[in-house]
Amino acid sequence: MSENKSSKEETNTPRKFFGTDGIRGLSNVDKMTPESVMRLGQAAGRYFRNKEKGDHHRPTVFIGKDTRLSGYMIEPALVAGFTSVGMDVTLSGPIPTSAVSILTRTLRADMGVMITASHNKYHDNGIKFFGPSGRKLSDKAEIAIEALLDNEQIRLAKPENLGRVKRYEDMQARYIEIAKATFPRRMRLSGLKIVLDCANGAAYHTAPDTMWELGADEVIPLGVSPNGKNINSGCGSTHTDLLSETVVKTGADIGIALDGDADRLIMCDEKGKVIDGDQLLGLICYSWYVNKTLAKPGLVATVMSNLGLERFIQGHKMDFIRTAVGDRHVAARMRQDGYNLGGEQSGHILMPDFAPTGDGTISALQVLAELIRQDKPASEVLNVFDPVPQMLKNVTYSGTSPLMQKEVKKAIDEAQASFGDTGRVLVRASGTEPLIRVMAEGDDEGKVDKITDHLVAVINNYAS
Repeated sequence: MSENKSSKEETNTPRKFFGTDGIRGLSNVDKMTPESVMRLGQAAGRYFRNKEKGDHHRPTVFIGKDTRLSGYMIEPALVAGFTSVGMDVTLSGPIPTSAVSILTRTLRADMGVMITASHNKYHDNGIKFFGPSGRKLSDKAEIAIEALLDNEQIRLAKPENLGRVKRYEDMQARYIEIAKATFPRRMRLSGLKIVLDCANGAAYHTAPDTMWELGADEVIPLGVSPNGKNINSGCGSTHTDLLSETVVKTGADIGIALDGDADRLIMCDEKGKVIDGDQLLGLICYSWYVNKTLAKPGLVATVMSNLGLERFIQGHKMDFIRTAVGDRHVAARMRQDGYNLGGEQSGHILMPDFAPTGDGTISALQVLAELIRQDKPASEVLNVFDPVPQMLKNVTYSGTSPLMQKEVKKAIDEAQASFGDTGRVLVRASGTEPLIRVMAEGDDEGKVDKITDHLVAVINNYAS
């Protein structure tokens, strides 16, 4: 399946450090050692030194993090890198990724940094960069930073020009007020009993407080006791069994699950059925369409979104545009074509009217608002289309990517041809791991399973 070009900024230039969403790896290994992180801070800081603001301008970087143990190692390494090239640093402590993007813009910082490995377990960590607009970096910017990393020497600041560091204690409270302001005026969450799983991550404090302050009758918190090692462990948007069980057991109206850095949202209805990002995008899109708040009729999704969502959106005479995997590609296409809604099946939902990047809490508030408007059970509101059968399998490989093999390419082309208009095939390399992701979907579930298994077998022949 060919991918729509998501932005004029995209490039096929290979990158050594950056993946589909920043830099990520095993803590204290390779890219995630203090030495490597410090040098990354120096390179990124040098790139963001904006001379156009004049000699008297003190460039600033705003840094947030999730709750991983390794954050205590990576944060000071980044601080050392940034201050050594003359950037002042503002620290916030644990805070959602979107809060960093929003507050980078609000504080008029030159750049923002989030220390997180998102939905990964605690032993991984990563770094996401944001420009002064609060948006994630373009391919061009990432390539430029990598070029600086390849230089043997990065120009350091003179002793009198070293950066300073300060920590703000009120950033979580600021973010809560920003999130609350996105909820419709004169509407309250009164009458709702909500189970909220914060994945022992960045939103363990902000998300429950936001729901409570907006009037929820009861907020049942899960995953709000981070200890440095339990982030995303058996909880959050990638492990929803606990959420579903708790919703059913407590008789809650709805369940909300965030991931480690709180930029993803997965929900479940009152029956415990899990609701993915595609269903949430469909609900919000149709709601905004009816309420005339779409900038353009339609939304931007990725090649991973279910064919059922595409049919639902197009069935209402709206546009459905696909991009490469990664929310920054979705965001770039939205800016390019003027859409104000987009996202991913994984639960990244982009609403630039509210935030420069995905925000699980703010997205949940939009869904809750529609639940209140319709005054119906979540099971009737959140299941907006019938998804077609979809199967996704991963193949681990070493050495050269199996996708370079002619036999693999031929098998993919033949599989897509066999579906015709009744299904899709998508085979791609992971941007963060040595994996080939094989996805097939179509109206015939048996055929989907058969084609997926066949492609996995062919790829396995060249996986080592």
